[in-house]
Amino acid sequence: MLTATDLVPAALRRWWRHAGYYPDADLHTLFTRQVTAAPQRAAVIDDEGTHSYLELADRVSRLAAALRAAGVVTGEVVAVQLPNGWQAVAVDLAVAAIGAVVLPYPIGRGRRDTLTLLRRSRAVAAVVAHKFGDVPYADVLADLRDDLPDLRTVIVAGGGGPDSLEGLARDGASTTWRPTVRPDAPARILVSSGSEAAPKMVVYSHEALAGGRGAFIDALHTGPGPMRNLFLVPLASSFGSSGSAVTVARFGGTLLVQSRFDAARALELIDRHGPHLVFGVPTMFTMMLDHPHLSRVDMSTVRAVVAGGSRVDPATVAACRDRFGCAYVNCYGSADGVNCTTDPADPPEEVHDAVGRPNPAVAAVRVVDEDGRDVAPGDVGEIWGLGPMSPHCYVDADFDVRYRTDDGWVRTGDLGRIDVDGFLHVVGRRNEIIIRGGRNLSPVEVELLVAQHPAVRQVACVGVPDRLMGERMAVCLALREGATAPTLGELAHYLTDVHGLERAKLPERLRVFDTLPLSPAGKVDKRWLREQFTETPQ
Repeated sequence: MLTATDLVPAALRRWWRHAGYYPDADLHTLFTRQVTAAPQRAAVIDDEGTHSYLELADRVSRLAAALRAAGVVTGEVVAVQLPNGWQAVAVDLAVAAIGAVVLPYPIGRGRRDTLTLLRRSRAVAAVVAHKFGDVPYADVLADLRDDLPDLRTVIVAGGGGPDSLEGLARDGASTTWRPTVRPDAPARILVSSGSEAAPKMVVYSHEALAGGRGAFIDALHTGPGPMRNLFLVPLASSFGSSGSAVTVARFGGTLLVQSRFDAARALELIDRHGPHLVFGVPTMFTMMLDHPHLSRVDMSTVRAVVAGGSRVDPATVAACRDRFGCAYVNCYGSADGVNCTTDPADPPEEVHDAVGRPNPAVAAVRVVDEDGRDVAPGDVGEIWGLGPMSPHCYVDADFDVRYRTDDGWVRTGDLGRIDVDGFLHVVGRRNEIIIRGGRNLSPVEVELLVAQHPAVRQVACVGVPDRLMGERMAVCLALREGATAPTLGELAHYLTDVHGLERAKLPERLRVFDTLPLSPAGKVDKRWLREQFTETPQ
């Protein structure tokens, strides 16, 4: 059973409800209202085809009955590792229907993370893919069963048979029984993809997801009709949590997904199904821009591409606006409970350099010094967040001590500044600052400049160990098609002579990759990149 204390003051939660920031119901109740309102509307479009709200509701009911028959009760945790598709959405809503707490984690997280997440959350049930790619996820979990004493039930997707997820969703018993679920009860555990040795697990309520995160999506949706959102990122990620909980349950929209990112398939989904918003990371948009089929794709329905996960260079913003023919929205957020986005109408120079003005219906933002005092406009400090989307707490109380204040604010660990016009600028992370011989270097500052080099398609800067200086900055590149890789000296010339970067901030190591690797959450995997370097200068 999950124990989750809401660290946001109760008076604040009450005020947000009174102000209308929260819906008046839990996620499954919100979903059933959408089913009643438009049963034949497309709820999910995935690799298998189109699934209506009525079809999805039937599967949700049968899966909820199967979980209940397995003994899962209100407040217990159900871990889920599935690729994007109707299955992931149905499990989300089935877990919500019985008042349990869903713990999704993306395909790609391996044995070590699986053991850590399930053991620390005390998950009593797990729903996993039989096999995806070359990884037999069901077999991995089976090997871990002896180390997971709380795990009683495993449901396998894609394995066939009446007890598989698909068999239960198709032929299992159905039920209309439901417990009373409070909107402020825990609904979902988001897994942080940050740089901690072990992933952080963050507990969100029904109302924080549907209300706070819902306000973030709602602010981006313009025009008539239900929203149609294409999520290129995993639904199990923090960014993807606005799929089933928000797009489907809160707003009755259509959710478009693919089981794994493929630029050609993404463009096909846009061309055939006309989404309004496309959610991804800059690397994904770059790959779509480079695809030869782009010129043949009808992009007329797309109102904005919404980018999260990393900073973006001006050339990418301009290319997206020009070739996609829509707005580029820069999104800053994390599983820990902070969010800020640019407005589709913001000028390009703001989009690449800022992440927008905070929305009080989502989360207020402060930038503070080491003593927790607000810094002056323009000064750099740590970003704190608090608002309707704020989570209850972390699964591990040790993280609450480190990352939550007594009055509910989340210490993000990110460094930023707020300019005189109220725009938030993110300049890096405390634990990503590279300390070279006692001097602090910002990898983000260098990444933004290198990204403007005409040969560069992707860039990431990481700190690598060095006996003499402690750390040195390494720059990792992926090149545009047909481009020649710059040498470290040529790159230094470009950064100093063209952009005026101080020589003390120059990268000292360089490595070129075909493409930069992505973590399971869709961000550039800087941990993997660091492991590719040794202390031998290159």
